[in-house]
Amino acid sequence: MRIAVTGASGFVGGAVCRALVGQGIEPFAYGRRPQVEPEHVAGAPYRSWDLTQGPLRDAPVVDAVIHCAGSVTDWGPASTLFATNLAGTKHVLASFPKGRFVHVSTASVYDPYSPTVMAREDQAPAPRYLNAYGASKAAAERAVLSVMRGYGRALWRGPAKREAVILRPHAVYGPGDTTLLPRLLSSVRGPILPAVGNGRQRVSLTSIDNLVQACLRAAMGPVGTGIFNIADAEPVTIDTALRALLAERGVKARPLYLPASAARPLAAAMEGAYLLTRRPEPPRLTRYAISHLAVERTLDLTAATTILGYTPAETTFKGASTW
Repeated sequence: MRIAVTGASGFVGGAVCRALVGQGIEPFAYGRRPQVEPEHVAGAPYRSWDLTQGPLRDAPVVDAVIHCAGSVTDWGPASTLFATNLAGTKHVLASFPKGRFVHVSTASVYDPYSPTVMAREDQAPAPRYLNAYGASKAAAERAVLSVMRGYGRALWRGPAKREAVILRPHAVYGPGDTTLLPRLLSSVRGPILPAVGNGRQRVSLTSIDNLVQACLRAAMGPVGTGIFNIADAEPVTIDTALRALLAERGVKARPLYLPASAARPLAAAMEGAYLLTRRPEPPRLTRYAISHLAVERTLDLTAATTILGYTPAETTFKGASTW
């Protein structure tokens, strides 16, 4: 089977490449970086491609594309996020007009202004977003939906309707994570890890192993069309997750919770200050981060388990000391 993987130089794409090679499939690996260590993609042929610059020249004919590339940040210019997440997705669709298209989206397409309580797939996209990340990922989903067989009138002026699968993970963690874990650990202040809410709010997390399993099932399984939430087997409370992760990392700190009602205006003020000073890095506290930590964010996995054949493992941070 011939499979292309975008974002192969990153966290998710690299893990997908390694899993494919482990199953005897040598993927066509594409990433933004000029080069990667061979072991990152398990020795698969790697080609540098900035997908914001246009479709890929001389793209191979493949049976499936697993589109992992994207900008994952809650802070940055809208133009940059849309160029990567929306225009980049359109360029990948155009580059590989045949074969199943597996789009790795995000649970950030659900309404950030309301709790997400065992959300079903038909509850997104939302009419409003806190930042360009959620808005750009929702726009990218619409681009995929417009070519997805069985999902309404074609709005995309490109190839004929095709098999396509959209996956919506939430808070992906595991070995190689460059976003969630580093940001969490950088927030530790002595014996304290500042957090928002009360710690009892439930959240669906997604291990990299679970997400990779879903990507491979979507690309190679019998189900060629659909939208699926992807997460660990059961939600956990924020406090349980934070304490387990800190313990596994050997960090002698405990969560200290700030009520969301106090955190939101503080985050807005910090965002304003960063915008005025044009600082490129994100503030330590953002309204987007609060929206994912201070209220319930849980996903209904019924469609993924019954239709896609997804079999998720439980949340665990075992081995996190080496991540």
